[in-house]
Amino acid sequence: MATISKALYRGAAATSSTTLYTVPSATTTVITEIVVTNTAASAGTFSITLDGVSIATTVAVPANDSTVISLKQVLATTKIIAGSASATTVNFHISGVEIS
Repeated sequence: MATISKALYRGAAATSSTTLYTVPSATTTVITEIVVTNTAASAGTFSITLDGVSIATTVAVPANDSTVISLKQVLATTKIIAGSASATTVNFHISGVEIS
């Protein structure tokens, strides 16, 4: 059984819900942390779902600030992480462990 720590997603958010990560075939993924950074001079918001279930809905991120969500959530094969934000100046960094 291989266990690999990795960045599951790193990049700018879209303004409509977009798949950020899909668990690969024959793999289980444990999401360990989500960092959301707003690089704009005004506040923004973001939303994140794990397999269609909201874990953050229209959460505010102050201007030039970050929010950290620390969690241990397991996703099975083919399940997805999706997210969106009020502007593309909001960035996601999602870390986790893939077990195959």
